[in-house]
Amino acid sequence: MAATAKPNGKSITDSDISSKIPATANPLAEEPSQIASNINYHAKFSPHFSPFKFQPEQAYYATADSVRDRLIQQWNETYLHFHKKNPKQTYYLSMEYLQGRALTNAIGNLNVQKAYADALNKLGHDLEEIREQEKDAALGNGGLGRLASCFLDSMATLNLPAWGYGLRYRYGLFKQRIAKDGQEETAEDWLEKFSPWEVVRHDVVYPVRFFGRVHVNPDGSRNWVEGEVLQALAYDVPIPGYKTKNTISLRLWEAKASAEDFNLFQFNDGQYESAAQLHSRAQQICAVLYPGDATEDGKLLRLKQQFFLCSASLQDIIFRFKERKGSTASLQWSEFPTKVAVQLNDTHPTLAIPELMRLLLDEEGLGWDEAWAVTTRTIAYTNHTVLPEALEKWSQPVMWKLLPRHMQIIEEIDKRFIATVHATRTDLVSKIPSLCILDNSPQKPVVRMANLCVVSAHTVNGVAQLHSDILKNELFVDYVSIWPSKFQNKTNGITPRRWLRFCSPELSNIITKWLKTDQWVTNLDLLTGLRKFADDSKLQEEWASAKLANKKRLAQYIEHTTGVQVDPSTLFDIQVKRIHEYKRQLLNILGAVYRYKKLKEMSPEERKKTTPRTIMIGGKAFATYTNAKRIVKLVDDVGAVVNKDPEVNTHLKVVFVPNYNVSVAELLIPGSELSQHISTAGMEASGTSNMKFSLNGCLIIGTLDGANVEIREEIGEDNFFLFGATADEVPKLRKDRENGLFKPDPRFEEAKQFVRSGAFGSYDYNPLLDSLEGNTGYGRGDYFLVGHDFPQYLDAQAKVDEAYKDRKKWLKMSILSTAGSGKFSSDRTIAQYAKEIWNIEECRVP
Repeated sequence: MAATAKPNGKSITDSDISSKIPATANPLAEEPSQIASNINYHAKFSPHFSPFKFQPEQAYYATADSVRDRLIQQWNETYLHFHKKNPKQTYYLSMEYLQGRALTNAIGNLNVQKAYADALNKLGHDLEEIREQEKDAALGNGGLGRLASCFLDSMATLNLPAWGYGLRYRYGLFKQRIAKDGQEETAEDWLEKFSPWEVVRHDVVYPVRFFGRVHVNPDGSRNWVEGEVLQALAYDVPIPGYKTKNTISLRLWEAKASAEDFNLFQFNDGQYESAAQLHSRAQQICAVLYPGDATEDGKLLRLKQQFFLCSASLQDIIFRFKERKGSTASLQWSEFPTKVAVQLNDTHPTLAIPELMRLLLDEEGLGWDEAWAVTTRTIAYTNHTVLPEALEKWSQPVMWKLLPRHMQIIEEIDKRFIATVHATRTDLVSKIPSLCILDNSPQKPVVRMANLCVVSAHTVNGVAQLHSDILKNELFVDYVSIWPSKFQNKTNGITPRRWLRFCSPELSNIITKWLKTDQWVTNLDLLTGLRKFADDSKLQEEWASAKLANKKRLAQYIEHTTGVQVDPSTLFDIQVKRIHEYKRQLLNILGAVYRYKKLKEMSPEERKKTTPRTIMIGGKAFATYTNAKRIVKLVDDVGAVVNKDPEVNTHLKVVFVPNYNVSVAELLIPGSELSQHISTAGMEASGTSNMKFSLNGCLIIGTLDGANVEIREEIGEDNFFLFGATADEVPKLRKDRENGLFKPDPRFEEAKQFVRSGAFGSYDYNPLLDSLEGNTGYGRGDYFLVGHDFPQYLDAQAKVDEAYKDRKKWLKMSILSTAGSGKFSSDRTIAQYAKEIWNIEECRVP
């Protein structure tokens, strides 16, 4: 019989617990004893495991089932209310949702944390321990997916009628391990057992076609026929709002083949693989997020994923529109945009545009002009990047092969757009080759997805003021002259629930105490009320103790996962995000290398005067991105040497934090005191981790890039450690570099030379360091200006060291950082989308 440790340390068996607490279904329980009964009921009657076990894992699943009972009730009420009221609804299409763990968030938003903690205590378990059993849903990669999840939380909290649509990846991105050769990728196991939060909707299934051909009917209308047809099956995940009944859906599609696609004759003939060919191809679609696309098959699979999401979602949206209309007789397609708003989160769901056109033209029988009017009034597009390699371009031959009807529609959209330019803007005729959607260059004909979005959407928005300005003044400047009112800015935001209220309860309680209200959790602007107390020594003491509690929690985690002991009294300096050359983790680690070399050269007395620092870097490098993986290896190698060096390791530690995900971020961000947001200016669209750190009273060292610009304005220039070239200086600096005019700072040369000397092991770092050298050329010429910004970066870090020595000054800056973070709530962002792009209104469940 399995034994369970009670909170008071005594050991009891699972059957002892069960016998004392009745196993009674009580789905809407409020009291801890009733909740305990409901959890016990699920342990007994929704069994996912062998009976007689109630260890932490079983307790987690039974607890999740119990929470889900309440969510399902609210969910049903929400959609019944939406159905009755029939408001305009928003459908958010995204290839990524980086949800993180759901249990803490759900009981927090439902405002039942204490009741669930008490209930679990009665069952011999501790909520903290149970929470750790949940795996992060691996449906995203970085900021794009986390943004989408923050947005859903805000949509629910603001009582907006909205849905999220995504794919139910079996393995998501990948799990990162750090081995002797650097990063290793293994399959993410979030669905190894199952997710208790999803509900499969066996009645919501749509056919999705690939390949085939276009059949022209006698009346000139067209149909896409033959090819292979898979089924999209819906799984719904409930998204509760904070302290509101509204609970909306994230609908995830899984690809299936039907029983009739299984060739029994072939199977019995011993041809097992070919008998289940379509089943195997269906499984591939939702196997992995961003499968490698170096091969033709990889490209096809990515395109299949994107189309699968768009086709299933739009069929679902149209079905719901028709269902609300009741009878076909009353269908007015011109009303569709008054009931439906579709938001494309980046270019991945661009195929929603030709797919909506195809459904309206071929399935619903609309004429081109009518279908185009509906489509352009329905779809809006968020741009997330100015990086040319991230603006998707798809090979025309691949598109013709996979989606022949959509290519016909895209050709027609392009042809009509070009005709409009000729007719109305003769001054832009010479720009048509760069403005049109189809690039027909004989070497590599492609479809430019961003151009298709800009031409077809009613609104295009960037995600930070600087980014939107770059879109308007550079990337899309000619489109702006055609449609000046089409372009907007919507500065990103984060949910204050997950990113402060739940991940740092100590700091949250202090904020609530000093503001004398907890209303800030849904009205983040109230944080400005902390400014008047920023010099108060009592608040500063409380603030420092909350930060220290978070640092100690983080130090335990670091030792547990990496074996490295870090001292919570040192300055915790953290950079966590995807590993990418433009995000410049290389600048950070070269700064650490230089710091280490200088510490080695000092006498013990001189070292004592320095500010001791623990540098943590975390993030995943894409599997085929060689230079990014070299950076991971370098960070790990530097840490291995520095952390074992007895002369230095009380003054400096360097840690690579493996497998960075949402749950890891929930420990790192509250425990951080300095955070690095140091991308080359003009490269980061927004960034949202900068907002999370700032909200948690962490100071930022950063460039004038993305949302850093606005964060610095809001929290005050004195509370931000600024360095580096500005976005408008970058092109000239690159040009100077090309012309051999760059003179490197001796400290930059010294840091590189120290790495080259073999001080950090025998790995060959020459290719990585070569990328910072030379005047131009692929993989050379320091495109991201690490060398140019290095001396200013070191100077800014010296200012950090000085500021940290003055404890009162640092705590004041920390408090002011939180106090100035009100603008960066996703509630503000979503309220602006709702009003200025989607034209939807609150639809609160009574």
